[in-house]
Amino acid sequence: MRHRKQDTKLGRPGAHREAMLAALVCGLIRERRITTTLAKAKLARRLAEKMVTLGRQGTLAARRRAVSKLRRPGAAAILFDEIAPSFNGRQGGYTRIVKLGPRRSDGSEMAILEWVGADAPDKSKPKAKEEA
Repeated sequence: MRHRKQDTKLGRPGAHREAMLAALVCGLIRERRITTTLAKAKLARRLAEKMVTLGRQGTLAARRRAVSKLRRPGAAAILFDEIAPSFNGRQGGYTRIVKLGPRRSDGSEMAILEWVGADAPDKSKPKAKEEA
């Protein structure tokens, strides 16, 4: 029975799921905003929030724990040096999920996962560049 088990499996083995979530969070750290399915975004949000909490601690032990989860020392360095200090006055809720609607190919619900400090995405059509 799955009583009180909170992780969504996403149809993947555990190692694949952990690697995928680490890659999503590293992409979020590097790009500041990622587009993925809603289910993956909800799971990646949990890991991203925990990583920011580690980044706010700023200790060597916290940095090592972040590197062990994210599997990329460069992403952990960006997290600790740039992203976590920007959330020092905030108690939690470092990320935002914006729903985009279904994907055309298979109908999966899509979403944007981004840091709260980033600008809100514009769902309208992109504007043509003005020629100067």
